[in-house]
Amino acid sequence: MRRAITIAIVVALAAIVFVVAWVVADRGIGTADRTDRLAEGLEIYRQNCAACHGEALEGQPDWRRRGPNGRMPAPPHDETGHTWHHGDEQLFRITRDGVAAVVGGNYESDMPGFGEILTDDEILSVLDYIKSTWPERERAYQAQVSAQDQ
Repeated sequence: MRRAITIAIVVALAAIVFVVAWVVADRGIGTADRTDRLAEGLEIYRQNCAACHGEALEGQPDWRRRGPNGRMPAPPHDETGHTWHHGDEQLFRITRDGVAAVVGGNYESDMPGFGEILTDDEILSVLDYIKSTWPERERAYQAQVSAQDQ
């Protein structure tokens, strides 16, 4: 079991390196700057998000059904979730202000806003890290949604 986990982590890291290299080449961003930003985003994610959304962005079990407290469990941020269905601005606002502030209507959520804990740039680093883990199809769709929101 431990060996399988180690292999999965190595494969995941290799995939991230590949995606980072592709994104850097595609956007013309300096490799060191982009790598540093994604590493920062990963570290901030681990410290502030992974407890609920999972170390591997897998979310909480049964995330599509309300829990006993009436609230939705934390969704995955990988391609199996719906994070990539939202534009950059909405993802930023949800992270900064919390789900309830964005959804409104007395919506209750366990997702706090991180605007008083993280800087805007740190939030953007986390979102960049999350997006860097998605397959091309999800990244392209999310980029299209973001462009339409502008």
